[in-house]
Amino acid sequence: MSDKVRIASYGGGVNSTAMVIELVRREEMPTAVLFGDTGGEKPATYEYLGIFSDWLKRNAGQELIVLKKTGINETLEEHVLRTKTLPSLAYGFHRCAHKFKVQPMDKWRNNFPPAKELFARGEKIEKCIGFDAGEAHRAKRAEQVIDDKEVRRYPLIEWDMGRSECIAAIVAAGLPPPPKSSCFFCPANRPSEVLKLAADYPELFARAVAIERNAESRSVAGLGRDFSWESLVRADKAQLKLFDQAPAIACACLDDDEEDR
Repeated sequence: MSDKVRIASYGGGVNSTAMVIELVRREEMPTAVLFGDTGGEKPATYEYLGIFSDWLKRNAGQELIVLKKTGINETLEEHVLRTKTLPSLAYGFHRCAHKFKVQPMDKWRNNFPPAKELFARGEKIEKCIGFDAGEAHRAKRAEQVIDDKEVRRYPLIEWDMGRSECIAAIVAAGLPPPPKSSCFFCPANRPSEVLKLAADYPELFARAVAIERNAESRSVAGLGRDFSWESLVRADKAQLKLFDQAPAIACACLDDDEEDR
C-alpha cells in the first residue's frame, strides 16, 4: 500500500468539484479533501458543501474536511469589522484567501500524522489544485511560491479539462453544478451579483454595508473599490444604472477565478 499523501484543495466551485470527482473516478483517491471556510460564504454554498460531502462519503469513504482559521477566534467578517478595514482585495491585495483558507489547510497538513511521517523522511505530500485547462498562467504563478512540504499538481490541466468538461463531469457524477462561491462581501463580486445579493439576501447585504460604513479608509470608496455597494444599490433603485460596466476583479480563492469562486 502506497504511503503517498494526496490532499485536494476544495474551493467549492465548479473546477475543484470536478477535480475531486475525476480523482475518485480515475482511482487516484485523495487522502483528504480540504475546504477553508472564511465564515462568509453564501447560504447556497454552505448547502452545497453538505451535498458534496455526502457524495464524497458514498464514493470515496471520506467526508469533506471543513477548516476554519484558528488562533484568532474570528471569521473574516468579524476580522474586518474589528480592524475597521475592508477585505484586502478592495485595496488590491490577496491576503484574505491566504489567511483564512491556505493557512488553515497548511496547519492541518503539518499536523496530519501520515504527512508528518513523510516530512520526517524528507519527502513531500502531493497537493491538488483545481486550475482548469485554460488557467495554465495561474498554475505558473502558483509555482513561484515555494513550499518545501508539498509538490503541487494541477490535474485538470493534465487532463485538458476546461469549464465545459468540468460541468459535464459533475453532471455525470449525479450532482448539480455548484453555485458560484465567494464571501458575500467579497470585492470581486460584480455589480450584477451585488444587486442580486441585495434582492435575494437583504440581511447579508445589510451586513456588507455595515462593513463598508465601519471601514476607516480614504483610499477606496467601498467594497467596489471605486464605488460603495450601498451607492450601487441606491442608484439601481433610482434606475440610474451608474455602475453596470464596472470591471470585475479576480479573487485569489484557491481554484476559483472570477467565474468560479
